[in-house]
Amino acid sequence: MRTTVEISDEQHQALSAVAQRRGVRGFSILVQEALDAYLANLETDEVDALLALEGTLSDSEADEMRSRIDDMRSTWRAS
Repeated sequence: MRTTVEISDEQHQALSAVAQRRGVRGFSILVQEALDAYLANLETDEVDALLALEGTLSDSEADEMRSRIDDMRSTWRAS
């Protein structure tokens, strides 16, 4: 699945350097490995709690939340 993730310039440079050292193009595999490691370290009850949140908002609540997030993101500064 494709998605967009916001990272800092420093993170991008570091990931690019690691990918180059490994001889891979891009750094999707590095992000996948990092996510796998993060998820493997979560407690089972944490994962269950997160998965249980799916569908807890109505469509209008979800739309409102997306709108608020978009508003906040428009004020973010890149470091």
